[in-house]
Amino acid sequence: MYVPKKLLLPLLIFVVLLLSGIVGYMVLEGWGLLDSLYMTIITLSTVGYGEVHNVGPGGRIFTVLLIIFGVSIITYIVSLVVETLVAGEIRSALGRRKVDKTIKSLKDHYIICGYGRIGSIICKGLSARSIPLVVIERDEQMREELEQDGILYLEGDATNEETLLEAGIESAKGLVSVVSLDAENLYICLTARGLNPRLYILTRAEDEVSEKKLLRAGANNVILPYMVGGRRMVQAIIRPTMSDFLESAIHDESTELNIEEVTVGAQSSLMGLTLIESGIRQNMDIIVIGIKQKDGTMIFNPSSQTKIESGDTLIAMGRNRDLETLRKTLTPPGTSVST
Repeated sequence: MYVPKKLLLPLLIFVVLLLSGIVGYMVLEGWGLLDSLYMTIITLSTVGYGEVHNVGPGGRIFTVLLIIFGVSIITYIVSLVVETLVAGEIRSALGRRKVDKTIKSLKDHYIICGYGRIGSIICKGLSARSIPLVVIERDEQMREELEQDGILYLEGDATNEETLLEAGIESAKGLVSVVSLDAENLYICLTARGLNPRLYILTRAEDEVSEKKLLRAGANNVILPYMVGGRRMVQAIIRPTMSDFLESAIHDESTELNIEEVTVGAQSSLMGLTLIESGIRQNMDIIVIGIKQKDGTMIFNPSSQTKIESGDTLIAMGRNRDLETLRKTLTPPGTSVST
């Protein structure tokens, strides 16, 4: 059990006082351990049950001193406990107010509904890339874990419209719904889509039937964890080297190689050029393995003559520093992405 440091010394003094009372009655009055303990307790607590046995002059003086010191120490301990509780409540209220103010100031952030096994992994991945987020979690037992992980959160039901508004859904970039029940994910999608038609919504589903319903409810993308896990396990069996390579490139933060997607901004100097003219491969040492065009068409292994257009998303593989150079070139700071 956790005990605040400032209470340790008064509690230690009280224990010493209790032992002193027991020893004092045993020595001065010759009583047994049980009688001495009982007399010490009723004296320190001032309940006034009366003396166990007749007390001599020395015992009476000792009892007076025991009462004076005992009442003083107990009063001091009670005042410290009350002060600690009140101060804790004030700190909690002020801290919550500061968190609420921070959440209100968020823009282009992600709202994560549910902080279970999947939700916590998503939060850690986004936080590692300094992507702003806020979690909505109704389980009070998860509050301590969220605070330990340093995650902004709201206690509430993500299916509630007011909770989503409080999380800043109107200014959010996306919402990820990973609560355990498909029915709740469905309701969250419907509510979120109604509040922000431009919002990117990603959710999970247990089966393909739920996937179709969630897409109709407004989700942009639906992930089936069991299917994804099964496919990765198949790849690990039949193509173990490729599986290890992709795992390292995509998920291992310590490796220098990475795969990223970069959207072409309207003011990019490479807009309208072909891949070979852009010098991405020659000058930046980056391989473009795919392009998602503005109309949604996906081009795998694009040829050197494929043109780079505004709104296209390049799927590129290279070293982290080179990918950052590509990002700054395709989306210069202060420019927007054409939609």
